[in-house]
Amino acid sequence: MGREMPSRLVVSKELADIFKVIAHLDRIRLIEELRSDEKDVNTLAENLGLSGPRVSQHLSLLRAHRIVEERRDGRHHYYRLIQPEIASWIVDGLSFIEGRTTGITRSKINTARRLWTTTS
Repeated sequence: MGREMPSRLVVSKELADIFKVIAHLDRIRLIEELRSDEKDVNTLAENLGLSGPRVSQHLSLLRAHRIVEERRDGRHHYYRLIQPEIASWIVDGLSFIEGRTTGITRSKINTARRLWTTTS
């Protein structure tokens, strides 16, 4: 039993680090926007109603933590999820908030679930 503790601590720390990085509404939306395909900064900014510099800042952080990777094509920078399964984690989290939140209607949660699980 004592041998498992260090492993559990290391794994727990790594998960906590990932959760800290994605724990921002813009980054959650970026991850879901990249769920099925790579996109450039301008497309992401337009789709999410955010400024290009704001999107770039979030993508830089996600890239530094190996959640997204960048591909350059001339002046365009395209991003994609390294492990697209992270987007499924977020959708799975919708069930958790359904059971505990009173301020968000089931309709809004279902709309997010539908948008985030539809492939582009």
